[in-house]
Amino acid sequence: MAPENAFKGILTGLPKASGGEFGKYYSLPALNDPRVDKLPYSIRILLESAIRNCDNFQVTKEDVEKIIDWENTSPKQVEIPFKPARVILQDFTGVPAVVDLACMRDAMNKLGSDSNKINPLVPVDLVVDHSVQVDVARSENAVQANMELEFQRNKERFAFLKWGSTAFHNMLVVPPGSGIVHQVNLEYLGRVVFNADGLLYPDSVVGTDSHTTMIDGLGVAGWGVGGIEAEAAMLGQPMSMVLPGVVGFKLTGKLRNGVTATDLVLTVTQMLRKHGVVGKFVEFYGDGMAELSLADRATIANMSPEYGATMGFFPVDRVTLQYLKLTGRSDETVALIEAYLRANKMFVDHNEPQQERAYSSYLELDLVNVEPCVSGPKRPHDRVTLKEMKVDWHSCLDNKVGFKGFAVPKEAQDKVAKFSFHGQPAELKHGSVVIAAITSCTNTSNPSVMLGAALVAKKACELGLEVKPWIKTSLAPGSGVVTKYLLQSGLQKYLNQQGFHIVGYGCTTCIGNSGEIDESVASAITENDIVAAAVLSGNRNFEGRVHPLTRANYLASPPLVVAYALAGTVDIDFEKEPIGTGKDGKSVYFKDIWPSTEEIAEVVQSSVLPNMFKSTYEAITKGNSMWNDLSVPANTLYSWDAKSTYIHEPPYFKNMTMDPPGAHGVKDAYCLLNFGDSITTDHISPAGSIHKDSPAAKYLLERGVDRKDFNSYGSRRGNDEVMARGTFANIRLVNKLLNGEVGPKTIHVPTGEKLSVFDAAMKYKTANQGTIILAGAEYGSGSSRDWAAKGPMLLGVKAVIAKSFERIHRSNLVGMGIIPLCFKPGEDADTLGLTGHERYTIDLPSNIDEIRPGQDITVTTNTGKSFICTARFDTEVELAYFNHGGILPYVIRNLIKQ
Repeated sequence: MAPENAFKGILTGLPKASGGEFGKYYSLPALNDPRVDKLPYSIRILLESAIRNCDNFQVTKEDVEKIIDWENTSPKQVEIPFKPARVILQDFTGVPAVVDLACMRDAMNKLGSDSNKINPLVPVDLVVDHSVQVDVARSENAVQANMELEFQRNKERFAFLKWGSTAFHNMLVVPPGSGIVHQVNLEYLGRVVFNADGLLYPDSVVGTDSHTTMIDGLGVAGWGVGGIEAEAAMLGQPMSMVLPGVVGFKLTGKLRNGVTATDLVLTVTQMLRKHGVVGKFVEFYGDGMAELSLADRATIANMSPEYGATMGFFPVDRVTLQYLKLTGRSDETVALIEAYLRANKMFVDHNEPQQERAYSSYLELDLVNVEPCVSGPKRPHDRVTLKEMKVDWHSCLDNKVGFKGFAVPKEAQDKVAKFSFHGQPAELKHGSVVIAAITSCTNTSNPSVMLGAALVAKKACELGLEVKPWIKTSLAPGSGVVTKYLLQSGLQKYLNQQGFHIVGYGCTTCIGNSGEIDESVASAITENDIVAAAVLSGNRNFEGRVHPLTRANYLASPPLVVAYALAGTVDIDFEKEPIGTGKDGKSVYFKDIWPSTEEIAEVVQSSVLPNMFKSTYEAITKGNSMWNDLSVPANTLYSWDAKSTYIHEPPYFKNMTMDPPGAHGVKDAYCLLNFGDSITTDHISPAGSIHKDSPAAKYLLERGVDRKDFNSYGSRRGNDEVMARGTFANIRLVNKLLNGEVGPKTIHVPTGEKLSVFDAAMKYKTANQGTIILAGAEYGSGSSRDWAAKGPMLLGVKAVIAKSFERIHRSNLVGMGIIPLCFKPGEDADTLGLTGHERYTIDLPSNIDEIRPGQDITVTTNTGKSFICTARFDTEVELAYFNHGGILPYVIRNLIKQ
């Protein structure tokens, strides 16, 4: 019997205008507490969830009071539980989540308990084939060809997910070929308000991709978590989080003519990175909100991970309701959403006087000051205005190797690499564009920039400009709706003419699924040491991510992607230099091909129609013939195939007992890797291609997998053997133990041997020697990847000592039983004189009750050094996970007790 809700007294009926009622809801105004009126809208969603789930066990009245008193409690880093309304997964992270659920069922079964207790307790939306490898580009048949190759490579993975959709209740699976998870979430899955058997409450979601934040543009509170946390949320566990501060970001004015939403988001990203918003919510407000379309808001919300915030939240207003109608939500649904949010003080009406809300800090941007820009060449927050691009590029060539430097000697900067491209003379220089991709969830959901790109292509075609054939161009819409409006506008043919054919519906170049570039181009780059460039409408451009051969990677709006593809280089001043020569022999400049804001708005108005969304999503769950032909077993326990290189039973619950293993320190551990700052999850657990000489490649070859069938690490996340070997396998890894050498190697300290990271780790494990990792600031930044924590755990890593951690990654380390420690401010491995050749002992009490969140811990080395670190167990719940050896064993033991 469910415990009684402590706030049942404020359960209120929501009347319909036509009589009767929509349902019941927990009324925030009925609390009669003036503090609630000053709360940011984003915090009100946390408050409603706590009230609705208040059972005085998982969520207590004290937790509710902490949230109501947010103005006073948020600076104190207090812990609160949060139960999201639903969980969203994409296939890369969905596979390991379903693997873990299947594995947990087995563990329950072996412990003599009812394995069917392992089922999602909140709705789970799983979008399959979120990611597409661009094998075929510049072809009318690219979509079908790439889809067939995806099914050939991923048939086993897709079949496993199809099994999961039948074996587990409460799981909606969206079949392959439907689009990028975040765009599908925005256009179709986002409920905004739930009606669960007559109980009304706000939609909120956590997802296993960091860009889950895109849904914040729709007024749905959502953010990325590790796969490990998502699995716990699916199983009804409250997420423990620190009550966040909220940065109030006021928008005023209007974007100037020709300035895009992408220019705005890159500007906002830079401002917020500078302000410092890690672990905080950002909430947008002000008169400028009315000037931003829902798609523009979603673009800004999407890049929350790049500016470091947990969310970038836009409360629901009239613009939101109009978008819901445009995307095919029924009039009745929209009426319920508006009625509920107005009644519960969660709706913003710009026609009414605004109640002043309290924020932790404030920022303001006049939209008129936003300039056209790009970001790069190696980080998303390194913004460069278009007018400064040429100067900035030349300084990057000069600068020493770093985030803004390539250290190309002066005498080599004008080098020209001439080669033959399929019999045609071709040449590359430093800055030559070899990949131009309209891709990524950030931009492909935004009709203004997508149609803007098509207008650039049209103007270029009319003037006689053409993209060079050796540039790998591609267009990957986030959903089928984009294709419909590009065809409706009559502009797709111009994109095709410039080589931007549709290659598939999903995440491509931005996640490293660029596919191969032509051999002649690759040879010209490597033989002449050319710093080649990729320009993409993505959100991530870390070195080595987009393609191993593009050392410079720039984020840009879709129209700018087309412009740079036409120019063929990033070494250009668009204000002064021509992009090319037209068919009339005259120079063509940037201004000649750039559409006005009005031109774009006219095409959006006439081409983006409600029936497009309706017809696309009515068919979405029906799947396609390839998906529907997959046959899957009906049993609820999975039959593991030991020979499978895609789906493998991980060893997480091997020898598990009902008694938790308890807390533990680390004794005489060796340093596996010694890193500097900004080690991303791409460095720790790459998602892209499997290098032919890597331990993962060796494993696959030994099992009869041809090199052409290696697929990507992302696609093999269901196999722990591959993923453990892929941990720290990034070819751009900089490990201080190697004294300047770059690559996925390390020194095995006892012998001095230089080995692959995996081989060194196995050598330590075989000798029963624990390992630690030393790191700088922002360790684990980038995509929220559970394998960036699972991999190190399987390699035997016991602790990571860093200057600072990315939020989700730190949480994931705890979830896998790894100790996260922070150096004290002003200290790091270098200042303490640590080389990584020492042995490390971490003095942690063996009794969990003697450890507190944020406690000081002493670390000593065998060389006589001793220093104090902060234990980054941030909440009592995280300490409980650590005591149990991780979050999944904790959940299993708790379920068995119920």
